[in-house]
Amino acid sequence: MPVMTKTPKGDDIVILARKEYDQLIAAAGEDAADAEAARRALDRLKKGEHSLTSAEMDDLLAAKTPLAFYRKRAGLTQAALAHRAGIAQGFLSEIEAGRKSGDVQTLCRIAGLLKISLDDLVVPKASIDTPRKRKTRR
Repeated sequence: MPVMTKTPKGDDIVILARKEYDQLIAAAGEDAADAEAARRALDRLKKGEHSLTSAEMDDLLAAKTPLAFYRKRAGLTQAALAHRAGIAQGFLSEIEAGRKSGDVQTLCRIAGLLKISLDDLVVPKASIDTPRKRKTRR
């Protein structure tokens, strides 16, 4: 339990148990990390990177793959996106369903057409087979 007192000069001071002090230092570190993450996110937004609304994030997490979400968000059919990317619609369908991964060059073309980064399309294989869950904030 903190003890509030004054110095001989009359300045307010607080005396904390070491455990309480360590908790405050840890929280300050988390706050600094959060502030840095927010600064980087704002920098990306200023550079024109897209952002998602809460509803869009729910749709993204509910989609079989990110490609399915971003294609629909762009208002494109599989046939239209496949044609623009120079691939067969059936192949795009398999990528979108998570049955095929697609090569890097193809995924880069698709990402460019959808105006997103390659990282937005790529998910680890395990997460394709496992339902994705929305992270909750503290």
